[in-house]
Amino acid sequence: MFAVLKTGGKQYKVQAGDILRVEKLAADAGETIQFNDVLMLGGDAPVVGAPFIEGAAVQAEVIDQIKGDKVIKFVKRRRKHSSKRTVGHRQKLTLVKITEILASGATKAAPAKAAKAAAPAAAGDDLSKLTGVGPAAVTKLNDAGITSFAQIAALSEDDIAAIEAIKIKPEWVEQAKELAQG
Repeated sequence: MFAVLKTGGKQYKVQAGDILRVEKLAADAGETIQFNDVLMLGGDAPVVGAPFIEGAAVQAEVIDQIKGDKVIKFVKRRRKHSSKRTVGHRQKLTLVKITEILASGATKAAPAKAAKAAAPAAAGDDLSKLTGVGPAAVTKLNDAGITSFAQIAALSEDDIAAIEAIKIKPEWVEQAKELAQG
């Protein structure tokens, strides 16, 4: 049995045991992920979706996060006093191994990013009230598990040094203590 799945704007024909290089996914090595966008199931009785097959999914295990081959773009303009420019790029990819193709009974799991972003917003404070904390810093703090003023106020010097995602400033701790009290 094979399946045609869609991820990262591309379509892949896969079977159980195949190893794929797909666009970077938000998953660590060893995690199990599920692709719900299945366009076709093949085998004895092929099924084609319109555009996707309801209830079908492909499960895979993340092997590693890798970078693709180096692509070099070189531009040279002819004539005297012209210019040259070289730009390189390596695409970030995720290496996955297909473990199972589910024709029916697959659970529709919410995307990991949507679930992660909804949880801190519901339970935490508005960290952007701190001076110097913008949307990017709020996202990094939420990813580090810090969602409230009380958590920032309780941080010690060692805790601040241990958080590598963002450099927490001492004045944020003081402001968070004031905002946590009311």
